[in-house]
Amino acid sequence: MERHSLLHEFPELADRIHALKVSDVHFRKLFDAYDELEHQIHRINTSEEVVTDEHAHVLKAKLLHLKDDLYRRLQT
Repeated sequence: MERHSLLHEFPELADRIHALKVSDVHFRKLFDAYDELEHQIHRINTSEEVVTDEHAHVLKAKLLHLKDDLYRRLQT
């Protein structure tokens, strides 16, 4: 199953992502939270971790909200 890191999702913004990771503490925290949550969802999708469908849905919704927030910050 394919991973969905922020760099994979927005390869055209790789330079901007790097710049914000090193210059904006809040962006870095959001980036790290996204990365950790994406990793957990990947483990669920590959059956390395078992959770209820409801919990998986909640995690995926959180990931989507984080991605939206990060994308907005990348556009400013």
